Amino acid sequence: MTELPADGAETLTSLKRLAAVRWWVLAAAILVVLGVPMALDIALPTLPMLAVILVALVWNATSLRRLKTATSAAPGELFTQLCLDLAVFGALLFFGGGATNPLVSLLLPSVAVAALTLPARLVAGIALLATATYSLLMVSFVPLPFDDPARAARLHLIGMWLTFVVSVALIGWFILRMTATIRSRDAELAHAREQSLRDERVLALGTLAAGAAHELGTPLATMAVLAGELEHDAEVGSDARADLSLLREQIAHCKRIITGLSERAGAQRAECAERMRCDDWMEAVHAGWLALRSDVQSTLEIVGAGATPIVAVEPTLEQGIINLLDNAARAGGPVDVRVDWDSYYLKMEIGDHGPGFSAATLERAGHEPFPSHAAGSGIGLLLTRAAIERQGGRLVLGNRAAGGGLARVELPLTGIALGKMNE
Repeated sequence: MTELPADGAETLTSLKRLAAVRWWVLAAAILVVLGVPMALDIALPTLPMLAVILVALVWNATSLRRLKTATSAAPGELFTQLCLDLAVFGALLFFGGGATNPLVSLLLPSVAVAALTLPARLVAGIALLATATYSLLMVSFVPLPFDDPARAARLHLIGMWLTFVVSVALIGWFILRMTATIRSRDAELAHAREQSLRDERVLALGTLAAGAAHELGTPLATMAVLAGELEHDAEVGSDARADLSLLREQIAHCKRIITGLSERAGAQRAECAERMRCDDWMEAVHAGWLALRSDVQSTLEIVGAGATPIVAVEPTLEQGIINLLDNAARAGGPVDVRVDWDSYYLKMEIGDHGPGFSAATLERAGHEPFPSHAAGSGIGLLLTRAAIERQGGRLVLGNRAAGGGLARVELPLTGIALGKMNE
């Protein structure tokens, strides 16, 4: 099986955690070296052991200074750090009784850290080094002087208990932090997969729309010709002639939409997009929508504070807003639109006076796909969300306290604004 390379950022995070823990371990080692001779009346070679700790302190400070400016790290660097930890701890144990010292089991946390963070071949290297260190300490060490065997046995048991507590704390802390990192990465991967699946669906719908636009050109042209001929027919009454005139206007609008599909395919570059004041843009979108929905009553309230942002008119975002307006109109009653902005966000609320969203719809609204409903399949909301999130914004569905549904759109000005215009 081929090993996957470790992520440089995760390795760097592990190195920083290891350096932070090393400060505490070295501080505890200093307390043990200085405190054991006085507290337990055991003679230790203090100077050599303090020299080893001093080297480790200087090395850790140097490593931490480099890690603060680093952006990634290789697994080999973490492997080297763990090897040096084993060497330092092995040297301290050499002067402290070797394998007879109950703290010798503290060689294990380094192996556990390696198993959580390094590839298999490097974990095997750490395990072999820890085993070799333990084996050498069994035959080569500075013995601790004990005159009373019973007292030595009691101290050994206390040392074993202390080793167990320290090992549990170190291993548990590292595993908890690594587990949190893995969960965060898995959540990001799941979101990326969900985003990819949604983008594929939107792309497929875009392809179908382009094909439909091509196919609809001919029948719309035929309908326009027939409507024109009927409108000029002498036998057609005035009421029917007015309806035919409206029909021709609607057909012309449909042809303009189809013609614009080819121009709107793909994302337009911001420098090529039309620039408008935010309030003017929303008034134009609202007025254009009302011109096609003569049977709908709607009000637009613009209450932005401060300078008016200048935005790049993004066609897919504009179509998404029209989808929300259509949905509100189908829900029933007048459609209320409120637009607001501050220094960071453009906010929009579109409310209706219908029955509101059901509990099932609100429960599933934060997931893909949007649930279907009696008036449609939810594709319009899917495309609307895709357009909004492509700009870094979000769409939230809810119900108004006075009754009716409410769609909230929040767009970061850093994604759509090109500047600001003073009032």
